Amino acid sequence: MNTDYNGISILKNYGEDLTQKYYITDPSIAREDELKKLMIVLLTPEKSGLLVGKAGIGKTAIVEGLAYRIQKQTVPNALMGYRVVKINSSALVGKMTYNGKEELVISILVEELKKCDKLILFIDEVHTLIGSNADGPMDLANILKPVIDRGLVKVIGATTDIEYNTYIVRDRAFLRRFDRIDVLEPTEKVAADIVMGSLPKIEKQTGIKFRYNDYIQRMLVESIVSATNPYKRVYGLGAMYPDICFSVITAAFSNALYQNHTSVGVEDVYFAIKNSKRIYPDSIIKELNLFREKFSQLCMKEGITLPVVTIDEIQTIEE
Repeated sequence: MNTDYNGISILKNYGEDLTQKYYITDPSIAREDELKKLMIVLLTPEKSGLLVGKAGIGKTAIVEGLAYRIQKQTVPNALMGYRVVKINSSALVGKMTYNGKEELVISILVEELKKCDKLILFIDEVHTLIGSNADGPMDLANILKPVIDRGLVKVIGATTDIEYNTYIVRDRAFLRRFDRIDVLEPTEKVAADIVMGSLPKIEKQTGIKFRYNDYIQRMLVESIVSATNPYKRVYGLGAMYPDICFSVITAAFSNALYQNHTSVGVEDVYFAIKNSKRIYPDSIIKELNLFREKFSQLCMKEGITLPVVTIDEIQTIEE
């Protein structure tokens, strides 16, 4: 079906079909509860879902997990065959000129959506579409009402706790149509599970393997999780689990590639923790001391000497 509006397709130009994406691993590991709540909301007439949680906590991963399950046909029958299309809110702000006439981008999108069926539209940072119209506050809920009420198009929004309380909680029309689903920060154990489950994806992306068996890999990942717990994160830079863990583990892979290592080893993880800008220097020193002790036998077996790091070296890195 041609869904273009006067030759303009916002979905084609600005959207990403997550159900057509190739997934190496399940992107929503350990998020079964949030996924279940989201699917139940999407199955509720005239309701759409709003994922609320801090930055870096995995809201987008949950939506990708839904798309992944639609691919694998492991969703309820009523969601089979749906497309999940992600569009950034920044693409929907403002106007476009067509045939000399200005149109709101989101109005063009709505006209396009009216011709769609079995579509789930994911709008990240949805709060930016409330009160963002230069001519006055944008009534996003009522703009989307014609397509939401048809029932063939669903919407998932994502925002942070702060933006929810600042912008969205005042919009009663929006709240009537969107059910809030809280996305909480994973525990340390769950964060480790997520990183472990995502290792095949990182290996595929980088073209290099993580050395050791699952047991030692788990010990190394747990060291990363410990080093990045909430009390050790630099204020303003410390993202939540699992994002902050991924910043360290991917740095370990990058270090291995830079050093021309044939695989990612204990020393790469050590230097990734050492060089992290998101961990306080004194916490880095303590974690590295624990790390050397924890993996002393492994280092001895491999003939690796992990250098003792001083606070001055860490402060130099921070500068």
